[in-house]
Amino acid sequence: MAEPQDPGPDLDPALAAALARLGGGGTLLVALDFDGVLAPIVPVPSDARPLPDSADAVRELAGAPGTTVVLLSGRGLADLGTVSGFTEPVRMVGSHGGEYGPGLTEGDGSLLSPEQQDLKEKLTLALVDLVDGEIGVTLEHKPAGVAVHVRNAPPEVGARVLAAVRAGPGRWDGVDSTEGKAVIDLAVLQVSKGAAVDALRERLGADAVFFAGDDVTDESVFTRLRPGDVGVKVGVGDTEAEYRVTDPEAVTTVLRTLAGHRR
Repeated sequence: MAEPQDPGPDLDPALAAALARLGGGGTLLVALDFDGVLAPIVPVPSDARPLPDSADAVRELAGAPGTTVVLLSGRGLADLGTVSGFTEPVRMVGSHGGEYGPGLTEGDGSLLSPEQQDLKEKLTLALVDLVDGEIGVTLEHKPAGVAVHVRNAPPEVGARVLAAVRAGPGRWDGVDSTEGKAVIDLAVLQVSKGAAVDALRERLGADAVFFAGDDVTDESVFTRLRPGDVGVKVGVGDTEAEYRVTDPEAVTTVLRTLAGHRR
């Protein structure tokens, strides 16, 4: 049994008790979104980096007995590896579950059929044309699709572009549209973070899951958590998560506490 850990003055007592339960043994899957959870949201996505203390806690958890840590992000797998700086034993799943990294049993990268590859090329061309000349709008190219980011666009530009994406390519047959904070992610195969966590739970034989996320795309995980799991919503917004913390700095406290229990 792990020694009791001091949860710190700012950790909700109910959450502290739930973290203590996860330290009681068994196999634990720790799945974490990256942006807005381990790393603060920044204007330029490539500038994002995990908070140093959170990164230390992630590495400690990844080395704890019976514990597997997986970053689960909407970012492409290669991009996630670059900005996070993590290597094994921390595992990674990118593109909302469309890409599985080394150490996971789905292979390496998404596998598109010729038809899906053709659709992706048409989707890319349509989006490049749609956002041409729009100030502050950027495209993020991924193995299974394209994300349209408007975080740095003037509000009226962002609203216009997102509306055009929803009414246009977002409605194409074979295109799966996932909306996040100031972004629409368009993929040519159907994926979700919730489905990814279900698959990881089964493959790893996890007795329990801890998940932390901040975006609307993370709700597909929170709605699938089971008794004994722990879900933490980071920041504001409606959620199905049982627990909530304010920001990535608060996530550091959560992860350090959980790591202490798993030691």
